[in-house]
Amino acid sequence: MTNCVIYIRVSTTKQEAKNQELQLVAYAGKSGWKVSEIYSDVITGKEDKRSAYDALFQAAHKKLFDIVLFWDLSRFSRSGTLFTLQKLKELDNLGIAWVSYQESYINSMGQFKDVVISIFATLNKIEAERISERTKAGLERAKAEGKTLGKRPRKYDFNRIWKEYRNQGSINKASKVLPYGYGTIQFIINHNIQDQESYEALIRKGV
Repeated sequence: MTNCVIYIRVSTTKQEAKNQELQLVAYAGKSGWKVSEIYSDVITGKEDKRSAYDALFQAAHKKLFDIVLFWDLSRFSRSGTLFTLQKLKELDNLGIAWVSYQESYINSMGQFKDVVISIFATLNKIEAERISERTKAGLERAKAEGKTLGKRPRKYDFNRIWKEYRNQGSINKASKVLPYGYGTIQFIINHNIQDQESYEALIRKGV
């Protein structure tokens, strides 16, 4: 028998969740699916954590079920089109079907699956392009305003690095007592860097 799990998300009361559960369980039964687990999140407008949702995907990666049944896409994810498509695609890549109770036309099962996936792929591309354009516009605006772009180099205690290097006698041993990675310490020692300004100057040059 096909193994099915149900996902429910409501933002108000547990009674609303119970109403969804009853209808989804009945639908699964009519479809000949065995409901092995019901994941339910009750989330208010101020709450973003979805422990049941995370648990569902952890189980999905363990291949513990065949189908995810949910009320509709707005209940499955409220994190925007791109995120929703990514999560549905993640299920598809795992070989797990997904079914929207209220939106049978977008289910990953049946004769319209290829059409649905194609539409999702197109929407995904459009969303990604919009994000890219917004990012580019933001970078151009920042440049025009004279802002420094990119992640700022981490601050290092160069006196301590050199002290430990001399005391330990090697980069490898020094890296075990310092809160910095071996590669960073090796870079500093090999280039004889003594201060933060010299370090950042080399980073800007792409050394």
